[in-house]
Amino acid sequence: MAGLRLGPLLRYVDWESGSTATVWVEASRPCTVEVRCADGASGASPTFSVAGHHYALVVVTGLTPGSTTAYEVLIGSRRVWPPDDTRLPPSTITTPSAATPESAGATPDGVRISFGSCRWASAPGGGHDPVGPDALVTLAARLAADPAAERPDVLLLLGDQVYADETSGATRRRLAARRDLSEPPGTEIADYEEYTYLYDESWRDPEVRWLLSTVPSCMIFDDHDVIDDWNTSAAWQRDMRATPWWHERIVSGLMSYWVHQHLGNLSPAELAADPVYAAVRASPDGTEELRRFAAETDADPARTRWSYQRVFGRVRLVMVDTRAARVLAEGERAMLDAEEAAWLRDAVLDDPSSYDHLLIGSSLPWLLPPLVHDAERWNAALCAGVRGQRWARFGEKLRRASDLEHWAAFPESFDRFTELLREAGSGPDAPATVCVLSGDVHHAYIAEPRWPNSDPGPDSTPGTDSAPASGGAPASRILQLTCSPVHNSIPRSIRAGFRFGWSRVGRRIGRLLSRHGRTGASPVTWHRAGGPWFGNQLMTLTLHGRKSALTLVQAKSNKQGAQLEAVLERSLTPESEAISGHSTEC
Repeated sequence: MAGLRLGPLLRYVDWESGSTATVWVEASRPCTVEVRCADGASGASPTFSVAGHHYALVVVTGLTPGSTTAYEVLIGSRRVWPPDDTRLPPSTITTPSAATPESAGATPDGVRISFGSCRWASAPGGGHDPVGPDALVTLAARLAADPAAERPDVLLLLGDQVYADETSGATRRRLAARRDLSEPPGTEIADYEEYTYLYDESWRDPEVRWLLSTVPSCMIFDDHDVIDDWNTSAAWQRDMRATPWWHERIVSGLMSYWVHQHLGNLSPAELAADPVYAAVRASPDGTEELRRFAAETDADPARTRWSYQRVFGRVRLVMVDTRAARVLAEGERAMLDAEEAAWLRDAVLDDPSSYDHLLIGSSLPWLLPPLVHDAERWNAALCAGVRGQRWARFGEKLRRASDLEHWAAFPESFDRFTELLREAGSGPDAPATVCVLSGDVHHAYIAEPRWPNSDPGPDSTPGTDSAPASGGAPASRILQLTCSPVHNSIPRSIRAGFRFGWSRVGRRIGRLLSRHGRTGASPVTWHRAGGPWFGNQLMTLTLHGRKSALTLVQAKSNKQGAQLEAVLERSLTPESEAISGHSTEC
């Protein structure tokens, strides 16, 4: 008898019609999975098979726009979700009011988008968890306990949903039961079956399972979903491809990402047009079809686009792949290949009158502390040979040792992306805000760029003006919003380094590095508009009309258990710049 092995995860909710959603599940055996809603909406799908596992992405139709309806999952005539003994509320699907010509996609209550990255489901090793309460678990517990609490309309998970290279004690015991951990890759993940252990661990916590069943989610990978510093450089890639266990790791990593994360990012129309999805579903066993796709994608990343876009009323979200889409050849380095960059430009600039807020999800921050930015740009110049081969060899060692592989480490890509953001924020139809949402760096902060002829920010330093960009200052408020980790750690020495990176002395050191590397100036300067904040945390944007507000909460332990405490509440739009809560500047 088939049962529910993992899920359900509520993934896509259609904000145009308000009547369609997708629900992802893993069953224990081949079967047909049905989702049945209290308002009469429903959907059913046969499972597809990959490596002995059985999955379905059920398209639910007939939902009532502007409603919240409970749902259950059935296999055959037997209900498998919610569990009979659950103490948690019913899983629900909430739909926006249908768009009309008069509303132009607006919704009465706006949209709430929570985001973060970097989540150990369980700390590596075993025993005591040294990093404190998990922000996602704490959010789930609060929402389950208080039906009146404001829920996010969507949850953006911006990378490192699983850690293939830092496994927990429980996962290591499962690995040891099937292979010798003294042989490479040791306690890291080796193949597709072992990747399923990570998703089991990450999504089976009762509160998180319930949260993901009732709050739609959008996901994108970062490095630890495959391996730390994935695709740092061409030399890194050559070394990894010469490692005997690497091919199985990367193929399995891409396969498992496609199954567990990527499919749910797509709309029903995109799923229907996806040839890989069609081929896997048409086969009694889709393993080889998916392996072939993953191997070909690793060999030629340009053949696949992991990036995607979503629309939430008058809010446009563009999620960007900053890992697999890289061009690594030293003379041609780019964060995005030419086709991906063209797609991003079209997605960002198409019909700006149709949205009031533009969100770009990039797992890696665009704007870093200035010293870190200058160090990465300097390092990229060294690796390119600007100071000769001896410096180039030193630069490559430093790049890998210090994780110098963000946007700033791809200087031409950084400059083009910066100009794209300026264009998006300019003109008569410019949105109220353009926000780059990122994680990766295990702390939270707000950075605001300054173009020539715009007002200096509170942290600006004399003598840091850059060369003029190709146009004037934008009309939109453009921000880098960085939030991580959801559940992870950062050494005290790195905390101090990030703080120092914003300081005046740090900026001066950065300018010295720039001169040594002959990097030239960046097209913008920027100042720290908030933070840094350290802890397990989530940011939430509340977008209503052309107004935008930001909240940062952290998971803290107290006598009552884990609680979410507000650290920041701030308006991001010009109507009000007042700050409330416990915001601190450092």
